[in-house]
Amino acid sequence: MIIAKSQKDLERMREVGELVAEVREELRRMIQVGITSLELNNAAEKMIRERGAIPTFIGYRGFPFAICASVNEQVVHGFSNSIPLKEGDIISIDVAATYNGFVGDTAFTAPVGKISEDLELLLKVTEECLYLGIQQCYPNKHIGDIGYAIQTHAEKHGFSVVRDYVGHGIGRRMHEDPQVPNYGRPGTREKLRVGYCLAIEPMLNMGTHEVEVLEDGWTVVTKDRKPSAHFEHTVAITAEGPEILTLTKEQKAQRKSVVGLT
Repeated sequence: MIIAKSQKDLERMREVGELVAEVREELRRMIQVGITSLELNNAAEKMIRERGAIPTFIGYRGFPFAICASVNEQVVHGFSNSIPLKEGDIISIDVAATYNGFVGDTAFTAPVGKISEDLELLLKVTEECLYLGIQQCYPNKHIGDIGYAIQTHAEKHGFSVVRDYVGHGIGRRMHEDPQVPNYGRPGTREKLRVGYCLAIEPMLNMGTHEVEVLEDGWTVVTKDRKPSAHFEHTVAITAEGPEILTLTKEQKAQRKSVVGLT
C-alpha cells in the first residue's frame, strides 16, 4: 500500500531531508585523493548523531555502516574500508537519516581528483537522469513515466540502467511502496498522487546492466567490472509538482523552481 503523507508529515520529511542534504554536501567537500571511505563513514555518523538524528543504514537488515560507499565498479551497498581513494577513482555515497520518525535518503557520485572524460560523462548523464525522472513527478503521471525518462536518456548516451535495484517510496520507513524502477514505459505502473514521497535513484553502468553481489553479501558490482554511478533525491509529489526534499537551505534559496535543476 502506498502511504500519502499529510502536511504535518511533509514538514517532518522536509526537516530530515534538509539534515541529510547537509551531511551529503559535507561529505562531498571531504572527498579527495588519500581519504578513505571509512573516514567518510565515521564523519557521516558523527554529523548525523550531532544533529539529533539516527543513521538509518546502521543495522538495517544487518548493514554495518552509516553510509554505502561504492567505488568504481561497485554499484550500491559498498562497505566502507581503510583503502585510500586514488586519483581517477569515482565514489558513490548513499546516506540516510531518521529524524522525528521520518527518513531522508540521498546519494551522489563524485570524482576523486582528475577523472577520465568517459567517467565525467557517466557522472553527468546519471545526474541528468535523476532530474529528468524528477520532472515526471506530477499528480496523475505514472511510475512508468519516471523510469522511461531515465532509461531513454541513459541509453541515448550509451549507458545501461541497472534493473536489479530500484528507487522506492519513503516516509516513516526507508523502503515503502511503490518500487520506482529506472526503466519502463510511459503511462504504466502506479499513478502518482499528492502526498506520495519517492526516493528516485538512477544507477547507470558504463557497460552491461547486469550486476552481482560480492561475498560480503552486500556490495553490488557490475558483472563486467566497468564503472557505475548513482544519484538520488527524496521527492514529494505536490499539487504544483515535484518538491525535492533533500536540498540544503542554501540550495533551496538558490532555486525557486524544483524542476530543471541541472
